[in-house]
Amino acid sequence: MARCEAVVCGSSLLWPRVLFFGDSTTQFSFQQGGWGASLADKLLRKCDVLNRGFSGYNTRWVKIILPRLIRKGNSLHSPVAVTVFFGANDSALKGENPKQRIPLEEYAVRHLQSVGAPESRLVRTPPPLCEAAQRQERLHKIQRLDFLFSIGCKLNRLNLVVGEYARACLQVAQDCGIDALDLWTLMQKDSQDFSSSCLPDGLHLSPKGNEFLFSHLWPSIEKKVSSLLLLLPYWQDMAEAKPELRLLGDGAH
Repeated sequence: MARCEAVVCGSSLLWPRVLFFGDSTTQFSFQQGGWGASLADKLLRKCDVLNRGFSGYNTRWVKIILPRLIRKGNSLHSPVAVTVFFGANDSALKGENPKQRIPLEEYAVRHLQSVGAPESRLVRTPPPLCEAAQRQERLHKIQRLDFLFSIGCKLNRLNLVVGEYARACLQVAQDCGIDALDLWTLMQKDSQDFSSSCLPDGLHLSPKGNEFLFSHLWPSIEKKVSSLLLLLPYWQDMAEAKPELRLLGDGAH
């Protein structure tokens, strides 16, 4: 396998990149204890880790901005690995949340096949929806903000519907030969109580949920970035007289 390292582009070093692409689960992943922060810590001195998470976005909207994130045909800008996490917003109920809702057949195609990313991409199904926690969260908002008639307590997502999108994600991943992480199933494997502790508001990850996702995601990411070299030498390996020989090769750049 070829080894990946930083390359000189003009007068700057262009480092390898790992791209996290998704909705709020990705945007919030760099918070303290987040799965993205944990992965970035694992990849220090090997690559740049970019968080391109957009809270509330669905796959129809992100398809519009995708060409600005990944430039096709340019190996210098192509990430060595990409995570794609969408579906929680696409699976909203049409009658309760039509703005975010994306029909299942559109989600299945655009979610994966339109992503102009390298073969090393990895997709994750949406997490399950903990309906009890989501209902409690909405009731809490009603009591706190007193806007019963503007929000109501009816859920705008259902776990069974999220499961349909999760299965569509897995099927398209299989058809395209892409690695996939079935978070929807994994998080419900032991008990509903476990998914509740991972999703305190029913939708977003708790510290325990972030740890759970990281533990299942890292083994796949580690394989995809195994070719990355440590960027720039250890300080103990630096030449005292002419450090540029270690930092810039022959010092000509």
